[in-house]
Amino acid sequence: MSEKLRIAIVAPVWFPVPPTGYGGTEWIVSLLADGLADAGEDVTMFASGDSWTKAKLSYVYAEAPSHLIGRSLPELHHALACYERADEFDVINEHSGPPGAALGGAVSTPVVHTLHGPLDGEAGPIYEQIARVAPQVGMISISLNQRKPKPNLPWVANVPNALDFSLYPCKPHRGDYLLFLGRMSPDKGAHRAVAIAMETGTPLKIAGKRREPKEREYFEQYVQPHLGNGIEYLGEVTHGEKVELLQNARVTLFPIEWEEPFGLVMIESMACGTPVIATRRGAVPEVIEEGSRGGIVVDNYREMAAKLEEADELDPLECRAYVEDRFSGERMVADYMDAYRAAIERSR
Repeated sequence: MSEKLRIAIVAPVWFPVPPTGYGGTEWIVSLLADGLADAGEDVTMFASGDSWTKAKLSYVYAEAPSHLIGRSLPELHHALACYERADEFDVINEHSGPPGAALGGAVSTPVVHTLHGPLDGEAGPIYEQIARVAPQVGMISISLNQRKPKPNLPWVANVPNALDFSLYPCKPHRGDYLLFLGRMSPDKGAHRAVAIAMETGTPLKIAGKRREPKEREYFEQYVQPHLGNGIEYLGEVTHGEKVELLQNARVTLFPIEWEEPFGLVMIESMACGTPVIATRRGAVPEVIEEGSRGGIVVDNYREMAAKLEEADELDPLECRAYVEDRFSGERMVADYMDAYRAAIERSR
């Protein structure tokens, strides 16, 4: 093995890397590939052709096939493009989903698979099957809470997500509106943010994806009827628009009711100097530690309205410092390099 590692990064296929709109995982993969390239590693990223990266780019689809999301063949076709070149790499880091993880058992090159989704639904048993069929594929979690439903998977590392802080300028002032960012889903809780805005009489801006039928149905039933009187839905915003929304908000509400594996919105908000009020579910206590300088954790979303003034006391620059200390791209890249080297040693 040469000193410089030959690393393949398999990104999700559905959106460009980095994404132009929705796509938290794509931001992480972009930051990782660029960080590895900056560190002098020989990196090839497998993504859609409309992606941009400092790594070498290899693709099957010239444009991200977002219109085919949910179908298995594009994801499989995409992952196979990497695995048929497996001998060219010292290690493969797979981010695209279960099909790519399962394929890792078919090659001799060490493979580690990063799980970006929850394991408390149908994905859990599938990953248990993958572990039986391809036990040599190491699993990387993005939070310790993510592991709880399936603690016996072949976990090899826990690597929390990170940010490129140059893309999230801090604006140290207090805004006058509440902000909700997230896809239109009951678990994400836009309707709870609406309830808090109505209770407190505070303006609310909502931005997020509603492309899929269930998302549109939820939005039309639980969010749309309450628009007006200071509550507005902005649709799926670009990265620049998202940053401006975060910079100018009074607080970002994160009223989830599911086992969120990480919650990138929380660190995006704190990086921009805006505190977060979040419910104690999923990885929230790992992202916003008790007594944190960046946010407030509550047991029930109904407590959020009473916490607004407490959130006002949090210093925007302290919010920024908190995430810089814990969620830097340099830390994430170093953690992944440790996982890659360990995988290579195990394969020997």
